[in-house]
This record gives sequence, structure tokens and C-alpha cells, in this order.
Amino acid sequence: MKLSARNQFAGKVVEITEGATNGIVKIEIAPGLIVSSSITNAAIEELGLKVGETAYAVIKASNVMVGADN
Repeated sequence: MKLSARNQFAGKVVEITEGATNGIVKIEIAPGLIVSSSITNAAIEELGLKVGETAYAVIKASNVMVGADN
């Protein structure tokens, strides 16, 4: 698979939490470094995502939001 996104990180699925229609998938891309993504339950099923298996976090965004504790 080739993608135009340059930020592609292979990792291990460490958690999948399915909700009513969407789920949260957490991928550990380095020890202690976890990327989370909200995707549909249908996408989780279609991709065959399972805890412990390899998946890719592909990041392509034109905006990055930043927050801080006040």
C-alpha cells in the first residue's frame, strides 16, 4: 500500500474500545508512545483490527490543535 501521507507509524494495537457507532483504537508506535484514533466500528471490523496485532497510524492534517492547563 502506498499513501501520500508522509507520517506513517507502524505499531501494535494495544486497545480497542467500541461504542455505539464509533470506536477508539490505540496503537503503541514506540515504548510508552500511544496514538489514538476514533474510527467507525465498521472500519475496525473491515480492517480486521485486533489487540496485539500490527497496524499503522497514518497522520495527514492541515491543522494541529494545542491545549494547555491554566
